[in-house]
Amino acid sequence: MAADAGPPLVLMAVGLVLWLAVTATVAGISIQTVGVILFIVGAIWLVVEMIQARSLTRHPVVDEPGVYRDRRL
Repeated sequence: MAADAGPPLVLMAVGLVLWLAVTATVAGISIQTVGVILFIVGAIWLVVEMIQARSLTRHPVVDEPGVYRDRRL
C-alpha cells in the first residue's frame, strides 16, 4: 500500500499561497496566519503518511526450515 501524499501536498500548497501570495485582508482574520497553519498541518500530515507507509511495507524475513513428510506408498 503506497502512501497517499496528494491531500497533504495540496493542503501545503494552499497554505503557502495564502501565506506568501495573498495580500487581501478580512476583518478579524489574518489570512497569512491561516496559511501558516494550513502549511504546518499539511507538513505534519505528510510526515505521518510517510511513517505509516514505511511501517506497513516492512515485513520481517523469517527463514523457516522446510517440512518433509514421508509418504506411504
